[in-house]
Amino acid sequence: MSEDNNRDSLIAAARRALENSYSPYSNFRVGAALRFADGTVVTGTNVENASYGLALCAETVAVAKAMDDGHRGGLEEVAVIGDTAAPVTPCGRCRQVLNELAELGDTDPVVWCAGEDEVVEMRLSGLLPRAFGPASLE
Repeated sequence: MSEDNNRDSLIAAARRALENSYSPYSNFRVGAALRFADGTVVTGTNVENASYGLALCAETVAVAKAMDDGHRGGLEEVAVIGDTAAPVTPCGRCRQVLNELAELGDTDPVVWCAGEDEVVEMRLSGLLPRAFGPASLE
């Protein structure tokens, strides 16, 4: 599969996850998809809560599902998409959560930030330079 097909299929998985969003307060739906070295794709969507601080972002949900499935590293690609024309990037908390998983496998995943009209490609290290992670505690 070509890199463009990989990107497009991962963004499509994130878009499907977005459809399951529970976002009655912000009405801002977000979907995320993670691809691992073994080809596994894990998705997540945002889940809001009446106590706003307890809301879960799509990327955090996807990472939690991946960890529950036993993935500890091997994160190669991430796609994030929102209900907007402009690309959506992971929030600061999600950048940190993604970094933890990436560091477990010593990877710097590509992050495709997608909107309806545009896709921006970045590396996680570009989104979270000088990150604090497991290696920082050694």
